Amino acid sequence: MEYLFRATGHAWAHKSADAHRWRGLAIYGLDGTTLRVPDSESNWEAFGGQVSNGDRNGSAYPTVRAVALMALRSHLLVDMRFGAYKSSEPALAKELWDLQPERSLTIVDRSFLVVPDLQAFQTAGTERYWLTRARTTTKLKTLRRLGKSDEIVEVELAPKYRRAIGFTGQLIARAIRYQRKGHAPSTLVTSLLDASRFPAKELVALYHERWEIELGYDEVKTHLLEREEAIRSRTADGVRQEIWGIGLAYNLVRLEMERADDEAGVAPTRISFVNALALIRFTLQAISTPPLAPGTAPKQLASLRNQLKLLVLPPRRERGSPREVKIKMSNYTRKKSRRAAGN
Repeated sequence: MEYLFRATGHAWAHKSADAHRWRGLAIYGLDGTTLRVPDSESNWEAFGGQVSNGDRNGSAYPTVRAVALMALRSHLLVDMRFGAYKSSEPALAKELWDLQPERSLTIVDRSFLVVPDLQAFQTAGTERYWLTRARTTTKLKTLRRLGKSDEIVEVELAPKYRRAIGFTGQLIARAIRYQRKGHAPSTLVTSLLDASRFPAKELVALYHERWEIELGYDEVKTHLLEREEAIRSRTADGVRQEIWGIGLAYNLVRLEMERADDEAGVAPTRISFVNALALIRFTLQAISTPPLAPGTAPKQLASLRNQLKLLVLPPRRERGSPREVKIKMSNYTRKKSRRAAGN
């Protein structure tokens, strides 16, 4: 299952990213998430959970930490790595950095602003760029100004940290400072140094495509897995097999959606994932129960694609408010206070 996911993911996602370039660059996203697995001794031993007081390390379920590389403009997964909950996302991502092709841009969260990793990545190939957001603690030394709020900088490391990791290199980057209405000021840091080829205004808009990978994780957890509390496998090997299968199933849905997008002449994210998933599930059930003659399958699949083209969504609206933590969703009704119940 792992081989099948990786072989198809590499082929499908890289082809998709190549078809939806920005200024000649294929656009990828790299980010992490967590997935709860069944409460079993095997899973606790292999994956662990949140560190806190108590016998169960603070978690109700053992938890897998995963990092995925995605073609952002179609949500197709290139590959992923996962391990114990205590694993760090940058550590899991080390192997994924090597999968980005030349003439590409990878957009990441600020937790991936790890100087040695980014310096090694951008020097290992031709035109392999990265784009992220600076932390509040990131130290940037201005080397040259390119324009208003746009400059070439060195991302500085504390001498003590340099010695600890044995890093002797230098990370030269471009810093773009901006503020969106209703949001706090932000600074983008990128290896795209050419201001004429890569305008600052376009990079600010492009960075927010990073959220596509968050939407992809939501599609998997909320819709593909139907908000199940945990996946099913009670052994560590079973969990690994199941995660590869989940990734493959997600890519198959997204692949059919992209083919329908191409025929409808719209962007790959303009078809409703929720409705597409329901339609694909219904079609597969219709083909398999009762089993249809093999010769009718192509006709059913062609009909499926025609129906997928009817699920085109309106263009997305621009987010007008900053992101905030909301009340956790629950399948249970909220308990009323005694005073409210008495009234």
